[in-house]
Amino acid sequence: MKNMTLTQIADACNGKLLGIDSGREAAGVVMDSRKVETDYLFIASVGERVDGHAFIQDVFERGAIGVICEKAPEAPKGPCILVENSLEALKSIAKWYRSQLNIKVVGITGSVGKTSTKEFISAVLAQKYHVLKTEGNYNNEIGLPLTILKIREAHEIAVLEMGINHFGEMHRLSEIAKPDICVITNIGQCHLENLGSREGILKAKTEIFDFMSEDGRVCVNGDDDMLSTIQEVKGMRPIRFGFESENDITASDIISKGLFGSSCNIHVGYKTFPADVPLPGAHMVLNALAATAVGSLLDMTNREIAAGIASVKPVGGRSNILHEHKWTIIDDCYNANPVSMKAALDLLGTADTRKVAILGDMGELGENELALHREIGEYAILTKVDLLVCVGALSQTMYEGARDQLGKVAQKNSSILYYATRDELITGLPDFIKPKDTILVKASHFMGFEHVVKALQNE
Repeated sequence: MKNMTLTQIADACNGKLLGIDSGREAAGVVMDSRKVETDYLFIASVGERVDGHAFIQDVFERGAIGVICEKAPEAPKGPCILVENSLEALKSIAKWYRSQLNIKVVGITGSVGKTSTKEFISAVLAQKYHVLKTEGNYNNEIGLPLTILKIREAHEIAVLEMGINHFGEMHRLSEIAKPDICVITNIGQCHLENLGSREGILKAKTEIFDFMSEDGRVCVNGDDDMLSTIQEVKGMRPIRFGFESENDITASDIISKGLFGSSCNIHVGYKTFPADVPLPGAHMVLNALAATAVGSLLDMTNREIAAGIASVKPVGGRSNILHEHKWTIIDDCYNANPVSMKAALDLLGTADTRKVAILGDMGELGENELALHREIGEYAILTKVDLLVCVGALSQTMYEGARDQLGKVAQKNSSILYYATRDELITGLPDFIKPKDTILVKASHFMGFEHVVKALQNE
C-alpha cells in the first residue's frame, strides 16, 4: 500500500508508535484478526461482544506488520501504534490513504436501491476499467474506510456505497471518500426516527456533495420529487435519469419478462441503444439508467454500457430470485422500508403462479411507523397477492390494514395470516406454502428473515 509504513500511518492518525518501524509498507488493513496475513495492519477495537485487543499477540504470530490499539499489551510481540480511539484512527488512516490515490471514486447513496445500483454501475464500468466495489454491507463509518483501504494502484475506479441514518454521517463519509461522481437513487421513508422527514433525509443524503471534487458530477433520479429540487451542485446541473421523458437519460419500450428481467431501449441525449436488464422489476431498469449515466460520464460507449447491464448478477437478500425444486423464492430479506416494500410487492405481482408475500417489521420509521405498516398491508391487497403473511409486533398493524382493505375491494381471493414472531412463522410454513408458489420474503434486517429463506430452501 502506497506510503503506508508504520511511521506514516502513525502520523496519519496522530498515534504514538511503540516499537521499531521496519520501513515496509502495510499490505492490507483489517479489523478481524482472522483475516490478518503477512504485513497486514490490525485495528484492535472494543466491540459490543469482542475486544480486539485480546488478539494482539496472536496477530503478530500471523505476520502482522503492526497494530493500532487503545491499550498496548505488556511486552508486545511487534510494533503498536497507540491511539485514543481505534475507530477514529481507522477513518483518519483511510482519509490519508485516499488523498494520495489517483483514482476516480463513484459514491452512491439514497433511501432504497443503493446496493443494486452499485452492482449495475460496477458491472458497467468493469467493461472498460479495473474496478473495486463495496462488498456486502461495508457502507458505514467502519465499512467505508475498510473498503477504501482495499484500493490498490491497479484499480482505476472505486464504486462505494455510502449508507447513513443520522445527520453528519454523510459529511464524514464524504470527507473520507472524496467522490468524483455522486449518485443518489431516491429519497424515501427510511431512518425517519433519526432524520425526521423526507426533507431531513434529503439534507442528510446531500451531505455527500460536501467533499466532492471541484470538477465532480452529480447523477440523480429525476423522477423523485425531492431530488428534482436539486438545481445545481458546484456550478453544474445534475444529470437526471428516470422514466419521465424530460430526464437526460431515460428508457422506452420496456418489456417485462416477469421474474427474468426486462428489455428496453435506453436514450442518452439523441442516441438510443437496446438493453437487456437481467434482474426483475421496473426499479432495476431505473438502476440500469443510473449506471448508464455514470458510464457516459466516464467515456464509455453504448455497446460497453449495454454489455455491462446484461452482465449484472443478483445479490443475496436483495431481489435475489431462487428457483427451488418446490417453489420460487424472492429473497429480499436484507432490509425494508415502505418504498422498497411496495417495489417488492410489484415484483411479486409479475409471477404467473400463486403469489405469497411474507412480510415483517420495518425499522426506524419514527412516529408514523404504525400508519406506514398499515399502508403496506393495504397495498398488498391492492396488488392482489394470493396470501399475505404478516410477521412481528409492528406488522400486526399491517395485518389490520390488509384485513380492512380486503373488506373494501371486490377482489376477495386474497388470504391473510399473522404470526407474532419469526420462529412461529417458520414452524407454520408447512401449513400454508404450496408447491409451485412464488414467495416474497422481506423485512428489515433485525427480523432475521434470512432464516425464513433457509427454512424454505430446506423444506
